[in-house]
Amino acid sequence: MCHNMERMNGQITANRQFFKDSVAEEQIIYAPLCLNPLMARIATEVGFKYGYLSGGALGFELAISEALLTVNEIREYARQIISRSEIGLIVDIGVGFGDPVHTWRAIRELEAVGATAVEIEDQVAPKRVHHHKGVEHLVSSQEMVEKIKEAVSAREDRTFQIIARTSAISNESMESALSRAKEYREAGADVILLQPRDEQELKAIRSHLEPPLALISAPGRWPEETLLESGFRLMFDPFTAQVASVQAVKTVFETVSRRGSLAELDSMMSEYRKLQIYAGLESLYELEGRTTEK
Repeated sequence: MCHNMERMNGQITANRQFFKDSVAEEQIIYAPLCLNPLMARIATEVGFKYGYLSGGALGFELAISEALLTVNEIREYARQIISRSEIGLIVDIGVGFGDPVHTWRAIRELEAVGATAVEIEDQVAPKRVHHHKGVEHLVSSQEMVEKIKEAVSAREDRTFQIIARTSAISNESMESALSRAKEYREAGADVILLQPRDEQELKAIRSHLEPPLALISAPGRWPEETLLESGFRLMFDPFTAQVASVQAVKTVFETVSRRGSLAELDSMMSEYRKLQIYAGLESLYELEGRTTEK
C-alpha cells in the first residue's frame, strides 16, 4: 500500500510539473474528455498525457446538468480517475460552487485528490441550466478576480494550475473579454481560457494577450499553426468521446430492438475481452495469484 501511494503521488507530481512546463512551450496540448477511469486508461493507452473532466459532459452522464453538480460529485469522479490511471486530469469546476469561500474549498478538495489543474469560469453562481441554451449571465470582473485570488491562495502546490475561463466574447464583447483576461491573469490565473468564434477574434486575441491561452474545441476546427500564433497552448475537447459513445450505444440498442440480434456479435465479444486489459485487471490477477488463487 505504501509503495502504491508513493507511486501515485510521484505520478501526480510529475503530471503537474510536466503540464506547467508544457504550457510554457510552443505546442498545443490536446486533452480529450475523460469521464471515468476506463476512458482515462484508454486515453493513456493511445498516447494522451492529459484528460479533461468536463462539468457539462458529467452533467449529461448523470442526466441532469452541470448546473446541478456538487463539489463532492466532481471530487469523487476525479478521485476515481486519478487513482486508476496515470492521466494528468484537468478538472472543470464550473463557477466554483458559489462565493470565493466555496471556491477555496473546491480547490483544496481537487488538489488533495491529485488533479493536475482546475478550470473556473465567470458565470453567475449558482450556475443555471439555461446556459445549455446559450443563456449565460456573467459576474462582474471584480467578483471573478476575488475567486481567482482565493483559488490561488488555497493551493499548496504551486505546480497545481489555475485556469480562468471567461465567456465574455459571446455575452459582452471582445473588448470586455480582453479586459477580463488581463485582470484574471493579474489576479494569479496561470492560463486564460477564451472562446474565439472566427479568425478576426483570434487576431484580436493575438494582438492583446500573451500565452498561455486555452480554448474548448473539437479537433480539426482550427489550424494548429493559427492557434499557436495566437498564443493558445491548450485545447479541451468535452464533446467528441461522449457523442461517439452515445451514438454507438443508440445504434446497438436500435439494432437489437429491431432485429433481436447483432450481426457483429463476434467482433464485439473480441473487443469485450479487451476490456479487462484496458481496465488493468492483470495486476489484480497477480494479486489473487499470490493469495486466494495460489
